[in-house]
Amino acid sequence: MAGKDASVLTISPDGPLRGWITTFGALAGSGFRRYTTYRQATIAGTFTNVVFGYLRCYVLLAVAASALGGRPGGYDAEQLATYVWFGQGLLSVVLLWGWAELAERIRTGDVAADLLRPVSPLTAYLAADLGRAAHAMLTRFVVPVVVGALCFPLHLPQRWTTVPLFLVSVLLAVVVSFGCRYLVNATAYWLHDARGPILLWVLGAGVLGGLYFPLRLLPHELALTLWLATPMPSILQTPLDVAAERDGLALQAGLVALQAVWAVALLALAWFVQKRAERRLVVQGG
Repeated sequence: MAGKDASVLTISPDGPLRGWITTFGALAGSGFRRYTTYRQATIAGTFTNVVFGYLRCYVLLAVAASALGGRPGGYDAEQLATYVWFGQGLLSVVLLWGWAELAERIRTGDVAADLLRPVSPLTAYLAADLGRAAHAMLTRFVVPVVVGALCFPLHLPQRWTTVPLFLVSVLLAVVVSFGCRYLVNATAYWLHDARGPILLWVLGAGVLGGLYFPLRLLPHELALTLWLATPMPSILQTPLDVAAERDGLALQAGLVALQAVWAVALLALAWFVQKRAERRLVVQGG
């Protein structure tokens, strides 16, 4: 997480806010550059997302064709196609699974070195994750959406506010996903092996997050409960509904505001858990 020049990651006492912003930006940039080196993985992952996009799109279009009125869950065929292809693009941006770096460093004890650095692990990992998401947005998001637009009729935005609201929603979705992943990884401070919680996260994130099917297909009461009681729908369902313009502007803005609440709550909880974990390490002599 540290840069090559340690002075870059030092927050100046003369300008703590400016120093923090500079440090955060440097860490985010290093996260972006790190993933630019994985060119073959990027190409292979994008190809896989496109293939599964075809499968998911045809399944949901078949559901729309067989549904009464042709609008399952309130989506028409174009909105469902938009939901699928934007979802395939965002899958690598929000990163539902595949991150266990913190848990591994806790297991091996390398996290002790992270705690000696001038930037907390929570800040460093968040900045790196935002850099990773920016790289994925420029590479693995664009290709599936373009392929989907060439092969299927996608829903075009009818309101100019949809594009900026979608971008804000994606940013908040990345933060919410990061908060969940960080908390799941942090269980290794107490369990020493977080493979169990990580497996539960992998199994639940796709279903409850809206990846496999829109949560609006569930009974209204159940979908509403998931939205209000868990952060899962804020990871994929909300930005995809914004892109497909499933709801009116007021409701869309409300869902994005709910995303912001979950993002702040999860970061605050992650900060609290990290502090408790550091106290635990000190008590144990770590």
